Amino acid sequence: MMTMHGSDPWVLSVLFFVTAVLYSSVGNAGASGYLAAMTLAGLSPDVMKSTALLLNILVALITAVRFYRAGHFSWALFWPFTVASVPCAFLGGVLVLPGALYRGLVGIVLVCAAYRLFWYADQTRSRPEVVPRALALLLGACLGFISGLTGIGGGIFLGPLLLVMGWAEPRQSASVSAAFILVNSVAGLCGETISVHALPSAAPLWAGAVVVGGLIGSELGARRLAEVAFRRLLAVVLAIAGLKLILLRR
Repeated sequence: MMTMHGSDPWVLSVLFFVTAVLYSSVGNAGASGYLAAMTLAGLSPDVMKSTALLLNILVALITAVRFYRAGHFSWALFWPFTVASVPCAFLGGVLVLPGALYRGLVGIVLVCAAYRLFWYADQTRSRPEVVPRALALLLGACLGFISGLTGIGGGIFLGPLLLVMGWAEPRQSASVSAAFILVNSVAGLCGETISVHALPSAAPLWAGAVVVGGLIGSELGARRLAEVAFRRLLAVVLAIAGLKLILLRR
């Protein structure tokens, strides 16, 4: 495992806890937030993806179970997006990008996620429409590959997509997104372990922080969705971190 010094592990554990609470309340696991925090803390790209995927799995599992037990999960909506995403997430996890390219790609993903969160935070439709299967397979494959390649579970895009396209109600979208994040994060981490074997020594501390945060946030989210202002605040944080990555030279 890789080591860190100073108070960084404790500062990041607090940031990860807050991220897990906010993200799990809307059916996400927080990978984009974890990547944002690690970017601002100056962690090496070599460990960012594997760490984000690990934390993602923990929070996504808690969130998926909570929303499932609350009766919001839809298997018919879940499987078309997932069947093609899992192998693509594994493939993305196997690939290791050069540090500069990885930072640029994750930066673009974070900015896109911020755009989705900010502009589509309150746009929903009351009558879900049927999802075209072929389109769902294609979108799932693309999201899965991005998930494994960057360490972002894909739910940050799937959730807003389901809402904007009118394919799901808010809590149903959150439930499906959490399950989607879980399976793709597992596949991505499996692929990642083939080429990368190091995690920060603070990983157990961070894991405990996100588990507690995920328990709190998912309990809140299963009862009522987070406020639009919360999502837009998260969007600002993601945009700042994404732009920092894009502009970072070395």
